[in-house]
Amino acid sequence: MTDAPGASSAAPVLELDGVEVRYGKHSALSDVSVSIQGGAVGLLGPNGAGKSSLIKTMLDLVPLHRGTARVLGVPVGRHSALLRRRIGYMQERDAAFPGMTGFQATWYAGRLSGMPDADARRRAHEVLLFAGMEEARYRLVSTYSTGMRQRIKLAQALVHDPDLLFLDEPTNGLDPQGRSEMLELVRTLAVDKGIHVILSSHLLRDVEEVCNSVVVLRGGRMVRHASVEELQAATEDAYQVVISGSMDDFRAACQGLGLTVREVKETQLELMLKPQVSVRTVFEAALKSRAIIRRLAPVRVSLEDALIDVLGGR
Repeated sequence: MTDAPGASSAAPVLELDGVEVRYGKHSALSDVSVSIQGGAVGLLGPNGAGKSSLIKTMLDLVPLHRGTARVLGVPVGRHSALLRRRIGYMQERDAAFPGMTGFQATWYAGRLSGMPDADARRRAHEVLLFAGMEEARYRLVSTYSTGMRQRIKLAQALVHDPDLLFLDEPTNGLDPQGRSEMLELVRTLAVDKGIHVILSSHLLRDVEEVCNSVVVLRGGRMVRHASVEELQAATEDAYQVVISGSMDDFRAACQGLGLTVREVKETQLELMLKPQVSVRTVFEAALKSRAIIRRLAPVRVSLEDALIDVLGGR
């Protein structure tokens, strides 16, 4: 197989420059520019943010109105067949043909991806085993539970051995155990199998558990691209302090030295450092109030809180 011009294994997984996508007069994506190196990336944003449009554009299903895009170094819109051989897509909605078994649906997905019949059959068995569907592979898809249908969709997305996997709400409708098992499969793909993953989900815990970075969209525009760790880092100099001693005296000492106390719980409080005030001031407050600091750590916000901050909800 000959790569397209500009394709490279060292190229960013996704590279967008001034991308605009329109449906008639409606702009679904506007001036989106981002370079994603790889790994497991969460695609976040409220309904109507443009997440589905971005995925469809990268799959070369929706044309670019303006700008340029590359996926795995391949220009979008110019080498569709090559691009789709290197991309797997697990769609949110079920799309199995009636009367097919799990094996037939997975084999057929391989054939649609251009695989020879024998290769598609061999790979179908392999990915169904990976997805935990080996015992149910000859049952009709119409008889499957929600969790089994999700696993079949994952197997279909993997059958042609893609380099990049788009997952659209992979835990949709799953119970807690099914959700945990699905996320473990995704984690295995990203960490052990070396497959790049773009995970679009409204369940932030899914992204938090699997992804190492996120892209946040709002109103068709990109508002943030950062690692999960960076996004969760406190946007203010906030610290959690656990003490032994008088909480009232320690709180008063903190406030007297320019610290803002935000929350108090028994022997624990959360405080914020004002500009030009260092963390050393916390120890000065403890000395002044005769308290002993048992624990002092920066506050890390949840991904949900961080997303609310990024989207301007606070």
